[in-house]
Order: sequence, then C-alpha cells, then structure tokens
Amino acid sequence: MKSDFVAFILTHGRVGSVITDKTLRKCGYTGPIVYVVDNEDKQAEKYKQKFENVFMFDKEAISHTFDEADNFEDRRAIVYARNACFEIAKKLGYKYFIELDDDYDTFSFTYGRDGVVRQRAIKQLDRIFEAMIRFYESTPVTTVAMAQRGDFVGGKENDIVRGEKMKRKAMNSFICSTDRPFQFVGRINEDVNTYTTLGSRGYLFLQIPHVALNQKQTQSNKGGMTDIYISQGTYVKSFYTVMMMPSSVKVGMMGNSTETQRLHHKINWNNTVPKIISEDFKKK
Repeated sequence: MKSDFVAFILTHGRVGSVITDKTLRKCGYTGPIVYVVDNEDKQAEKYKQKFENVFMFDKEAISHTFDEADNFEDRRAIVYARNACFEIAKKLGYKYFIELDDDYDTFSFTYGRDGVVRQRAIKQLDRIFEAMIRFYESTPVTTVAMAQRGDFVGGKENDIVRGEKMKRKAMNSFICSTDRPFQFVGRINEDVNTYTTLGSRGYLFLQIPHVALNQKQTQSNKGGMTDIYISQGTYVKSFYTVMMMPSSVKVGMMGNSTETQRLHHKINWNNTVPKIISEDFKKK
C-alpha cells in the first residue's frame, strides 16, 4: 500500500457500532486508518478511549468555510467532516486519502471475468485502492468513488448492466488528494449537491462500477446521519440539491411499488454537466 495513503472513517455518535474498520481489514486493507470525529460529538472522548488514531476537528470553525445552503443551527451532518479531511490529511502528512462512512459491511467486485454482473467479496483491497489511485492520477478527475450495491437494482434493465460503465457522480466513498482540493456544499445531501454544482462547472466526478461497497440501510443504524433524516425526511434532504441546481434537479418519486416508493432527487443530466467535444471534430 502507498505510504502516503490513509483511510479516513468519518463517524459521529456511533462509538459502539463502527464496523467499517473491521470490514476494511477483512477485505485485505493493510494501511493506516484514522477515525475522524468532531468536537460537538458527545461520544468524542469514548472514541479516543476505544480507538487509536482518532483526529478531532472543530466543527463550528469548518462551518464558516463553505456554503451550508441554510441558516439552521443544527450541524448533525457529515459534510463538515468531509471538508475537514483535506486539512487533516495535510497535518498528518498524507497526500492521498479515501473518505468512508462508518457502517460498511462489505466491499465487493461487481463484474466477473465474463463481463456479467456478479457480486464477489474483495480479499485484496490494497490493490483496489492502488488501482483507483493510479486511475485518479492518470486523469483530471476531481474524485473517484466506488459504486454502491443499490446502483445495481433493476436487473437487466439497470443502466450499468446495459453497458453504462461509468457515471458522472461520486457518493459515499471518495478517493481524494491534497493536491486537488474541493469543497462539499450543502448541509444535507452534500455528495449530490457537490457533484451536480461542481459538475456543471466542468469538474469531473466519476463512479467506478466494477467495485462496490455495501452499508447498513439508512435509518436502521442509530447515530450518524440517521437522526437528521428521521427528523427532517427525505424531501428536505433532496430539496437541498434543488436549491443548488434548480435548472436540472427536481424532487420526484423513486421506487417501483407503493410499498417501496419514496421521495428522492431526480437529475436531468443533459442540463447538469457540460459535454465538451474534442477539437478534432471541429468543422474546417
């Protein structure tokens, strides 16, 4: 594993239920892990007692460095930790890092050698992270993310299964470098807010579908972002991105049945990201 790479686990209020660290080791990651907590977490001292390599940041100070998209006092959100990671990496002497939530139970390959979608647990995660960094370094991409198991819902009608190998989005896990800093925006739905707003300005966010992570179902694991989702609902969550990108994002229903349908953001990609054609195709 690269000596200048670290895995950050962003966690809040879940000192007794952090599972990503165990999953990283089970799947073959041998590098350093740093637990990122904030100074407003009532369990902050317990984190320090239980884990090595805990880094605490000043949440209010970070809140003044980016657009929260509201004027609420509630800072129970992961966006503050996401933005703090760039400076934390610098202070600890790392160039590359991956931001991870604290509730992943699996990292898996999604494609078999025959090109068919087939989930299989990863055993050499070091090599996966190194490959993602090589890809990151060889392109002008802002960040690279793993897919999520939910991205493959729909069977043979799924966009990825039908051949869309990459999506211009990044959620949940983020390969980053201190050489290419960017800011997440919006208190809630920060990943979608960021890849749409910065994507509209030419920044490149990519999701690699060949490897994926799986996390506990939202609102089933107490602490973290669960409390704020329960108190405010998915409509408010999705509407942050509408405020950020009203020309291309709206709130609509997601799901195929009345039992599973819920409000969610809907992105019109034709109105979101630029499509720049090579000058080789310019009319003479």
